[in-house]
Amino acid sequence: MTIRAAIIASVAAVLVLLSIGSPAVAQQPQKKSHLQNIEQCNGADTIPAQVRIAGCTALINSGDARPEALALAYNNRGNAYAAAAEYDRAISDFDRAIELASGYVKAVNNRGVAYLRKGAYEDAVKSFDEAIRLNPAYGSAFANRAEARLKLNQYDRAALDFDEAIRLDPNLTWAWSGRCWTRAIIGDLQAGLVDCDRVIRSGSSDAATYDSRALIHLKMGQFAAAIDDYNSALRLAPNLASALYGRGLARLRQGDGAGGNRDVSAAKLIDLKIADAFARYGVK
Repeated sequence: MTIRAAIIASVAAVLVLLSIGSPAVAQQPQKKSHLQNIEQCNGADTIPAQVRIAGCTALINSGDARPEALALAYNNRGNAYAAAAEYDRAISDFDRAIELASGYVKAVNNRGVAYLRKGAYEDAVKSFDEAIRLNPAYGSAFANRAEARLKLNQYDRAALDFDEAIRLDPNLTWAWSGRCWTRAIIGDLQAGLVDCDRVIRSGSSDAATYDSRALIHLKMGQFAAAIDDYNSALRLAPNLASALYGRGLARLRQGDGAGGNRDVSAAKLIDLKIADAFARYGVK
């Protein structure tokens, strides 16, 4: 079975790969536990990370898995470790999955995401570079690399990656939102507004998109509209420092000194460097 097939296969197909032996062996009492481990390891994000980790670990240690299925188990456990913010363990598992199945592009991309969440942005970019080399049509890898480049303040390069991600996968809503934010930063305001409006019209309830559109309104001098969008962002994410700080600036520019200073102070308590970030965005 190919790696792609192993990744997208149903639990029933994975059972074939993880067969515990002959029909006689399959009828033993251990079968129920084995099936449970498979279900846990292949579980969705709704299953607690530690439960998924336990299921994948049992499969990895069983000695029964074929290489493709073992690579899948390491990849799934890596995703669970990443969900639990255990990024070094996640990266180690993704490395092992890649060793077992050369060209396993999902694991390469997932390793990049773990590096990104860990704050190792250069390593993240390298992983996404490799994922894109393996599959040049992988829209999510381009969008993920854009996110890493945003963290490195490489805004123009991030914009190009979001362009490619959207070209490859127009339904990648978070890429439209990310491009809106990037365009807000680099000053391509009208185009950014179109991106954010598209995401919001789609019904997405995402604080980041409202925060991005608010920054555009702020830079356009449309302070009332900026405050409305910052309010929407803060209803969804009350401790979002960029929304608090941006709303504070908009209030100050409307003449609301008390409210503006209160928001700015609250934002700085959450993120001491938020003023520096806004200076990079072209807002002081």
